[in-house]
Amino acid sequence: MKVGRHCAIALTTLSSVSALATVPLCAQGQIGLAARNDPVSIAVAKGAFDLTNPRDFQRWVHGSARTLGEALEFDSLQGSGGVSRKQVHSATASVEAQQETTTPAAIGSEVGEAPFAQSARPGFSLQLQAAEGSGSVLGTVLDVAGDGVPGAQTTLTNISTLQRYTLVSGGNGEFAFTDLPPGTYSITVNANEFEPYTSATFTISSGQAYELPNIQLSIATQRQVVVVRPTEVIAQMQIKAQEKQRLVGVLPNFYTSYLWNAAPLNTKQKFSLKTRDVFDPGYLLGVAAAAGIQQANNSFAGYGQGAAGYGKRFAAGFADRFISGFLGQAVFPSILHQDPRYFYQGSGSVKCRLMHALSWAVIARSDSGHPVPNYSYLLGDLTAGALSNLYYPPANRGVGLVFTNFAIGVAGQAADGVFREFIAKHLTRNVGGKGKP
Repeated sequence: MKVGRHCAIALTTLSSVSALATVPLCAQGQIGLAARNDPVSIAVAKGAFDLTNPRDFQRWVHGSARTLGEALEFDSLQGSGGVSRKQVHSATASVEAQQETTTPAAIGSEVGEAPFAQSARPGFSLQLQAAEGSGSVLGTVLDVAGDGVPGAQTTLTNISTLQRYTLVSGGNGEFAFTDLPPGTYSITVNANEFEPYTSATFTISSGQAYELPNIQLSIATQRQVVVVRPTEVIAQMQIKAQEKQRLVGVLPNFYTSYLWNAAPLNTKQKFSLKTRDVFDPGYLLGVAAAAGIQQANNSFAGYGQGAAGYGKRFAAGFADRFISGFLGQAVFPSILHQDPRYFYQGSGSVKCRLMHALSWAVIARSDSGHPVPNYSYLLGDLTAGALSNLYYPPANRGVGLVFTNFAIGVAGQAADGVFREFIAKHLTRNVGGKGKP
């Protein structure tokens, strides 16, 4: 009987707690049906406890817990009242949960009693406030087919503070930013082979879980990058390539452009190219060979034989090439805006290519790309022939010599063009182009 009585008290006390949590009995002047026969509830109804008073409320709760604790002192698995040990333990746990989770702070705040407001667990309150004060942003990155994009770099930016949060999307393209302070944000997404994505700004409030609409990335378009360089820079790059062109790897072939649409040269580049050409060891080797042939044929007999005669022939030959070269390939081309180079054609019929090669002696290309009379070469060759009267033997001077050398020079220029068009390319290393398209 004692065990059954204790169990009955425990269960009725539990009913009292549940009823009092929802209905303030003293304020209403009524007794809940579930607690009508409970001594503790009757005491409340009679005024023994004033539940609007925080201290009486606390005493009543602890008293109920003690009553339930005493009810657990029975030994049998089931009391005479038909209540099992498991039911009583469950009742006790329910009352303890009521004590822990009921927030008398609301009551304390109504009556102005701050000490009672602190009776709730401090750790639980702080965790609750942290959870309520933080927001989160959820979303999914998809491709054009609607499949998730894993490994996408997702960056969340706080517009006000510029604080950035970065993570990588999961296997199905999902991502989640948590513990975010309230504010205005935007999302950017970058993934390989997709166009970058930037969302519109959005605002999250305290404790809000903001779910973005699905982010669908578009396939990245192929971009063609066109680098625009000044003409003189392009021309300089082409000159550097031409200066690597050598016949049989020795003799310079700098004045043949295998790029049909090569950039025009400015004045500095015209002089620089000629200087590089005329003082090249291969060029000097050609002058030396020509002087040797003249020595063997006793050309310009006034120079004599021996080392002295050879030296005079070498000096005269170098002077001819130096003067005619600088005048015809640097000075006059700069004044007349003409290009001194031979432009390899390489395409078309043999007749067409032959006409192009022979015409080099009398037709040049202007700096603007149009064919013009080759005044630069003709004036250079004629002026160089006139100046040669200063250093050739007396027997080889005069107006006749000037025009004879001029005619020989023009014929040599035409022959040189044929050589460059049909033969030189096959003997030249480091060819930088294929000629006319």
